[in-house]
Amino acid sequence: MNKIAVVGTGLIGQGWAAVFAQAGFEVALYDASQEAAERALKAMENRIDDLAEFDLIEPSDAPNVLKRITIASRLEDALDGAIYVQENGPEIVDIKRELTQALDALAAKDVPIGSSTSGISASRYCEHIPGRHRCFVVHPINPPHLHPAVEIVPTPWTDQNAISMVNELMIKCGRETIVLSEEIDGFVVNRLQGALLEEAFRLVGRGIVSPEDLDKAICDGLGLRWSIMGPMQTIHLNAPGGVSDYVARYGEMYRGFGIGPYDDVDWASIANEKLEAKMSKRTPVAEIPEAQIARDRKLMALLRHKKQVGVEASKP
Repeated sequence: MNKIAVVGTGLIGQGWAAVFAQAGFEVALYDASQEAAERALKAMENRIDDLAEFDLIEPSDAPNVLKRITIASRLEDALDGAIYVQENGPEIVDIKRELTQALDALAAKDVPIGSSTSGISASRYCEHIPGRHRCFVVHPINPPHLHPAVEIVPTPWTDQNAISMVNELMIKCGRETIVLSEEIDGFVVNRLQGALLEEAFRLVGRGIVSPEDLDKAICDGLGLRWSIMGPMQTIHLNAPGGVSDYVARYGEMYRGFGIGPYDDVDWASIANEKLEAKMSKRTPVAEIPEAQIARDRKLMALLRHKKQVGVEASKP
């Protein structure tokens, strides 16, 4: 079977439908409001045309992508024959629970049910559902069709086979999966964003920096690097001896900023025990100079692109 059910047709559901259809899957859209589903399908015509305009899909394939997306008038019709269900209901625990119960009752046995939620752990709404072993969080970054990253978050009772199946499915769809070993509030992406926003509000609130200049610190500073490599790879390349060398050189400096709380985070131990081997396998210390050159060339390409986009955006 080659069918995926997308339940809930808001912006997230529309994005997911585009992702699955691009990958060649037949997509059944369902929403409790038939009008909402029809509006979503109409909106997706524009989304898919935009993808073609920017060469993110072959322009000649755009009509075929759209043809793979159909509206189901009943939930059971959407789920019939589906190999995976992506739920996109409101971020309200009681609604998630009710919707997941309905999906579990109607979906074929052992078909995974992934939930698009920004911070609600699946154990909060699926603990007492008979098929809880197949219910877990599959969290996209909004909009899903433009952000490859997807967080896969198991509950304590999630079947590993379901996790593996969805991980493989997402990779087939061109997603970059972030598979957590256990539940944690906010998952990974929003915890990182939350930590950054906490300090951003502090700096703006104290009048140390304007909101405009703070945004520059990300989009013209950290964000440039982070768009081509993450913070761990960044610091691995920013010291001659790699990540452990970076922490030895600068760890105490960061502690001195008083940002905290650092009491339960031993940078040196984590660098030595959990980072050094993996980062060095990815980029051996001897190859750091070469990797720095590659990084810089990617940054130059990105800066050139931003310059070109800026010029084009300024044209009438």
